[in-house]
Amino acid sequence: MQDNNKLGLWTSTSLVVGNMIGAGVFLLPATLASFGGISIVGWICSAAGAFLLAKVFANLSKLLPGADGGPYAYSQKGLGDFAGFLVAWGYLVSVWCTNAAITVSFISALSTFIPALATNPILAIAIGLATIWFLTWINSLGILTSGILQLVTTILKIIPLVLIGVVGLFYIKLQNFLPFNTSGTSTFAAITATTTLTFFAFLGIECATIPSGSVSNPEKTIARATILGTLVATFVYIVGTVSVMGMIPAQQLQHSVTPFSDAAVLIFGNGAQYWVSAGVAIAAFGALNGFILIQGQIPFAIAKDKLFPAVFAKTNSKGVPIFGIAISSIFVSIFMCMNYTQGLVAQFKFLILLSTLTVLIPYLFSTAAYMILRLQQIFKTTMSFVWAILLATGAFLFSMWMIVGSGQETVYWGFLLSMSSVPIYVWAIWKRDHVKQLPK
Repeated sequence: MQDNNKLGLWTSTSLVVGNMIGAGVFLLPATLASFGGISIVGWICSAAGAFLLAKVFANLSKLLPGADGGPYAYSQKGLGDFAGFLVAWGYLVSVWCTNAAITVSFISALSTFIPALATNPILAIAIGLATIWFLTWINSLGILTSGILQLVTTILKIIPLVLIGVVGLFYIKLQNFLPFNTSGTSTFAAITATTTLTFFAFLGIECATIPSGSVSNPEKTIARATILGTLVATFVYIVGTVSVMGMIPAQQLQHSVTPFSDAAVLIFGNGAQYWVSAGVAIAAFGALNGFILIQGQIPFAIAKDKLFPAVFAKTNSKGVPIFGIAISSIFVSIFMCMNYTQGLVAQFKFLILLSTLTVLIPYLFSTAAYMILRLQQIFKTTMSFVWAILLATGAFLFSMWMIVGSGQETVYWGFLLSMSSVPIYVWAIWKRDHVKQLPK
């Protein structure tokens, strides 16, 4: 029976879909245009990898139902406190950077309706801060409130994407997919590059697992929401990208800053660009809401295990880890302001680059943890053992491939970011063990 104060199947699914489908997907067709039709192969590869990882997270949610923190909880149970802490630290910093970038995307989308936002940095910062703290307040009202908002914004954001994608199939010109590989590199290199680019659109697969303790019937709901959310996102991504790339010649498309709007104008006329821009704004707003929910749940889970300051484990009367959300929103606000401060724009872009690897590491660690936790159980049949090995191996190799594809600079700085947490971990362990030894 579903608890009315917890997330159900549809709100959990909307958390997965809503956090995956942000404003960035509206620009992907233009980014992929320089590769040619081979980018469709990249989408297929990234979707296959996403399903492998989705299945890993679905299975982990059944092995450890109600374990708050998702990738952190799984890594901590399977690989120990230090591995879990590395995952949580990197993921938390990544969410801060991601939320700052999403806020900037939201302001950019709004500039279609409020042109001053594109030229007045003070107004842009004010709107950005108001959005961050409005959604912080919404999330303080309880996980069900933020879950309902997430469901509504997810439905609204996918409407323009699905509409353009499905209707656009009738406007496709096959010659727009030729030449098949225009990247100037080998087929494998082009597939690796496009798979990496498109896989970033799937980041957020794990989101239903993070507030696990606040999900009704978590051992069933989370697994279903993770798979269903990945299915919905895959359909939206591939149909939308194929339609846009098939409608607009590659030479024109790669210079477009609003590819979905350009496609909508071809189908529905000039007025369509405004409702597509509204879709971009809603996509960013919904993703920001979902990740603000997540930014409180991760430190909450670590703090409960006494690996982070105790203040992050405190909740309000609605059961929301409000201190974790608020402290995180302070960092998000600072990072967002950097984008509008002369001299700090490069640092803002650097932070986004820095956060890339820290999203991939949890996938790698979670896959390894799945294999360990699964091997600790008794397998009913030989085939169940074989399938577990194949799933873990496939997901692990795919995660490694994506880390390699993200580039040397990303791996270098991502490693340094992960290692920067070591002093915090040492302090947390010392404090935890020292408190245990104090006389009562």
